Amino acid sequence: MRVLAIDTALGACAAAVLDSAAGAILASESLGMLRGHAEAIMPMIARVMDAARCEFADLDRIAVTVGPGSFTGLRVGIAAARGIALASAKPGIGLSTLSALAAPHVAARLENTIIAAIDARNEQVYFQVFAPNGTTIVSPRLDRVRAAVRSVPVGP
Repeated sequence: MRVLAIDTALGACAAAVLDSAAGAILASESLGMLRGHAEAIMPMIARVMDAARCEFADLDRIAVTVGPGSFTGLRVGIAAARGIALASAKPGIGLSTLSALAAPHVAARLENTIIAAIDARNEQVYFQVFAPNGTTIVSPRLDRVRAAVRSVPVGP
């Protein structure tokens, strides 16, 4: 299955074409930026699609991070994904930014609990806890850092 993945939720603008059946990233690009996602994302998607030698018709779905993250950044990514999905008649799916952060660790088949966290400022974090297989142990939430640490299960 070929997937165009888009992420503009945080301090980067990123796009990739993945072949999930082969477990391969066909092409990817990421630029660190706090502003300018709207100007960067569509040319970036075009470059990634070219590098993957892929047309929109070749895609099976379009995936985009839907938060937590910057409100403006989220709107940019979701609008791009929705536009491409509608124009290409492909399904669009949203996934949490926390799930996207945890995904490479789940794919690495680690034996440890995985904690994905994003600084929410003011001594708070958005976080989610996953089992090694990717199953949610602690649902996504916003909490003070110390409370977040206490809510993580310890032991086997």
